[in-house]
Amino acid sequence: MAILNLTGDSFSGDGVGRNPEAAIRRASVAIEDGADMIDVGAESARADVPAREPDDEAQLVGTVIHRLARETGAMISVDTYKGEVAEAALEAGAHIVNDIGGFKNGTGTAVAAAKHGAGLVINYTFERPKVRPGQPPAYDDLIVEHLAFLRERIAEAERLGVAPEAIIIDPGIAFGKSHDEDLEVLRRLAEFTSLARPLMVAASRKHFIGSVTGAPPSKRDAATVAVTALAIAAGADIVRVHDVAANVQAARVADAVVRGRPGDYGATRESWPWAASAERIPGTTIERRDDD
Repeated sequence: MAILNLTGDSFSGDGVGRNPEAAIRRASVAIEDGADMIDVGAESARADVPAREPDDEAQLVGTVIHRLARETGAMISVDTYKGEVAEAALEAGAHIVNDIGGFKNGTGTAVAAAKHGAGLVINYTFERPKVRPGQPPAYDDLIVEHLAFLRERIAEAERLGVAPEAIIIDPGIAFGKSHDEDLEVLRRLAEFTSLARPLMVAASRKHFIGSVTGAPPSKRDAATVAVTALAIAAGADIVRVHDVAANVQAARVADAVVRGRPGDYGATRESWPWAASAERIPGTTIERRDDD
């Protein structure tokens, strides 16, 4: 899942602002680089940035998604916790609603997803979007409480009419956790597969990586690739990233190692150079055989 920020205030500094042409160009490159989905968002998740008015946000994402759907044919997700924005995006051609708010601001996103038969990503969060907790969250058992939160939201989404197979879960890296707790979630990511829903990890360039590496957001892509590979090994099905090309390669290799079957990459004439008319090298075992 490629990130497409229609903002100028993204923490990672990659937003295209209110520029549909730049958005289409960015999405087209992501698709060429191997992205399966484009996640369109028009409001920064940062708590120190004011919320965008829903009408304005809906108009902007609707415009861009309408063009993406018409010009690229890509699978499109909308990154919003607002029901009216989700509705506008789905009307414009989006296929998935990515609700970072975990219904903390109401269930409008689930209602819209149910109405349109769309996918729905439910993200763990400790606090409402755009609100910074007054005190650092304290968990008795980090993973148990995350799983309980997600189970409740899955049940609520299904009650509202979202198809069970359309629900994706996200453990919410950077949403109400210390950097140490973000790492703990990734360390125990396999436990989230117990919910029997596709699992998404959105860790690209996030601040826990800076705590580990000391690198600013613009220099965290290599570390993000490591997280991608580890997440897929632990059971992740979707990774939401900024640098598509590198993460696609990491995802494909990790997936081949973890979920591949013997024979998927079996020997061929092309993979065995001495069976593909290689020239004989004197003094070595590489030589052309007459029966080749």
